Amino acid sequence: MDLLKAIKTRRSIRLFKSTNIPDDLINSVIDAARRAPSANNIQPWEFIIVKDKRVKELLAKTHAWSSFIHDAPVCIVVLGNEEMSPSFFVVDAACATENLLLAAHGLGLGACWVAVYDPYNPISERYVRDVLNVPSHLRVIAMVPIGYPDEKAEPRNLRELNQILHFDKY
Repeated sequence: MDLLKAIKTRRSIRLFKSTNIPDDLINSVIDAARRAPSANNIQPWEFIIVKDKRVKELLAKTHAWSSFIHDAPVCIVVLGNEEMSPSFFVVDAACATENLLLAAHGLGLGACWVAVYDPYNPISERYVRDVLNVPSHLRVIAMVPIGYPDEKAEPRNLRELNQILHFDKY
């Protein structure tokens, strides 16, 4: 799929077919994620691939917006290494997550960003950390359920370019 088309047509998918995803496709989306830019090329990300039904059921209980995770064939949990990059681990992991989302869409898969990291309210992160036994130097940034889409997501309302664009100065 053309890159700009992928960017323009990617949508958050929350309904998935029960069809398993081949490991080579999962590896492809992780490979795309690891190619994201990072501050000083530190690459402070790691990923947990969750296929186990019971673990996905637990992750679906993280917060009000994670309930559909249990229906996805795979959930990829994105971690940021705070020790490697104390200032930029969140931004770097977010870049990796966007690459992952675009790669999934380009491969015909559906996915959705489920935010976990919240520096002001760490309850969700602590919950996922406990479920997955995440070491303390890694922060849980997001969960990305992935599967073959079982819904057609509607186009998003976007702010107009003239509302967000500024030239030379604000």
